[in-house]
Amino acid sequence: MNPLVSPDNERSGAALSVNVNKVALLRNTRHLGIPSVVHAATLCLQAGADGITVHPRPDERHIRAHDVHDIAALLKGWPQAEYNIEGNPLHNLMAFVREVRPQQATFVPDSEGQFTSDHGWDLAADGDRLRPLIAECQALGVRVSLFMDPLPEAMVLARAVGAHRVELYTEPYAAAHGQAGEGRQLARFAAAAAAAQAQGLGVNAGHDLNLDNLADFLLAVPGVLEVSIGHALIADALELGLPETVRAYQRCIRTANNRAPGAPSAGGRRPP
Repeated sequence: MNPLVSPDNERSGAALSVNVNKVALLRNTRHLGIPSVVHAATLCLQAGADGITVHPRPDERHIRAHDVHDIAALLKGWPQAEYNIEGNPLHNLMAFVREVRPQQATFVPDSEGQFTSDHGWDLAADGDRLRPLIAECQALGVRVSLFMDPLPEAMVLARAVGAHRVELYTEPYAAAHGQAGEGRQLARFAAAAAAAQAQGLGVNAGHDLNLDNLADFLLAVPGVLEVSIGHALIADALELGLPETVRAYQRCIRTANNRAPGAPSAGGRRPP
């Protein structure tokens, strides 16, 4: 059974969705069509990735419209995997959702020229605009995840606008990993995840998660259903290769799933 599209309570441990944006970014520096985004996605799936994520921005600086459709075609041959399309539904995301109907659409509040995602939704300000778009996704059979800061009080609003899940923006944790503030950040994320789950929301996570910090995060924040990882994973693949990198990230996830609370840090970027 597909671990990402099965009921949330049937999933044991977080699923790994690989974001292939950086493969497209490298390809776009030349006109040769290499590296192939579809081939990279195929290697990830063959190595055990649970899904593929793309974030097509309006300026197409990395993922382009044809990539969205090419990967959709690829995934028809991988029914066990999930397609997650990220973006701002007030810009270009909804057109892709209507055309492709991925299993999940992650709504991200990026501006058109934003360098990278760096904050979650302010639902007090944007909730009324998002509500009908979330309802449209529901009618299309597409799960909606809202990119959110780790604010427990915001989770009731996420539920109120109709979201199925939230994706916690994890850069603050990643920046504090190994530093004095790590414990405080983990407590913030654990509280936000618990608040989301209390509202009946599934919890995803992503941004700057890597082989150093992933297992510690998942151990401290129980019940995360999915992690979406791109930049660090593609960077690691320059040294390890894509298949071995995917397997290394899956080992981090299994380590967190198998460790008892209070066990020593998993540590270590390199696979055994």
